[in-house]
Amino acid sequence: MDHRPLSGRSVLVTGIGREGQVGEAVAAALADAGAVIAAVDLLSDASEARAAALRARGARADAFACDLTNEGAVQTLAETIASSYDNRLDALVHLAGGFGMSSVADSAPAVWQKQLALNLTTAALTARAFLPLVRAAHGAFVFFGSASALPGASVANMAAYVTAKSGVLTLMRAIAEEERANGVRANALAPISIRTAANEKTMGSDARYVEREDVARMVAWLCSDASKPMTGQVIALG
Repeated sequence: MDHRPLSGRSVLVTGIGREGQVGEAVAAALADAGAVIAAVDLLSDASEARAAALRARGARADAFACDLTNEGAVQTLAETIASSYDNRLDALVHLAGGFGMSSVADSAPAVWQKQLALNLTTAALTARAFLPLVRAAHGAFVFFGSASALPGASVANMAAYVTAKSGVLTLMRAIAEEERANGVRANALAPISIRTAANEKTMGSDARYVEREDVARMVAWLCSDASKPMTGQVIALG
């Protein structure tokens, strides 16, 4: 008997990214827990590489490319996933997003639009399109906020990013309240900077980080029955 907590369950991971990024560790933890992974990224080579790596460790993984800022593309993806995964998803992990520095006085409107699109629009479009599949499984959403969006955090020179991430946390709480009666849970992680090669190159190796593996373990837990009935919660990491 397979005692892995996510054995046979389907989990969609957006923003799966390249080797060395957060999505790699998250997908590996989910796969090791027994999940079937739908790996989604803007770039097909990134999603294909991650899916291939997961299959190499014995998991079932399928790759999909999608611009999650495009409503039509997201809806088409949802229809494709539905036909491939028996019209249900046990969990959806929304990692897609992006960071950019910005000051209120000097940032052009395009900077704000980009941050809102990458972080908040992708989350809203993805949640809306895939809600029927998650409802069918009485499943879970896991969103990514940021420690900078928590009360008391410094937000200087990153107002656009933090505004978008604050919106993601509000979206999560709305889903948790609206979908509780449908057996759907929604929670969010709010990590400090995650240790990746890219972040170490930008911020240095001595900056304060949370490790990718710690983030991944928390995601896997939130996707499992062990976290029931928790919903509507923001979990700070680091």
